[in-house]
Amino acid sequence: MKAAKPSMLRFFELLFLFAGVAGLIVSAMISTHYLDTLPQSPAPDEMRMTPRAIHGVVVYQTVEEDRKLSLIEYSSAGVMLVGLGLGLVYQEKRGSAQAREAEQDDEPSLTLS
Repeated sequence: MKAAKPSMLRFFELLFLFAGVAGLIVSAMISTHYLDTLPQSPAPDEMRMTPRAIHGVVVYQTVEEDRKLSLIEYSSAGVMLVGLGLGLVYQEKRGSAQAREAEQDDEPSLTLS
């Protein structure tokens, strides 16, 4: 395998992994913000009736806030899992290529003396 130029599979693996981790960091930041700003008891006048447990504390949010944060969390985790899957495929292909190279190096050459 060429060490100087990473394959496209490796590029997409890292792209999906970094995007997934970035999304999870963003969702953690939003959760921390919610923990600091949202009420800890239902607020029907603000439509904050949907509970969410954050670090053992229950805060109440709107249905839309819950939907958006859940979407960010689940899609980030999915993107990261795609990156992990691509990493496994890349490692398998790399291992197979290295095994073939090792076999070729071990084969005795036929030379006539």
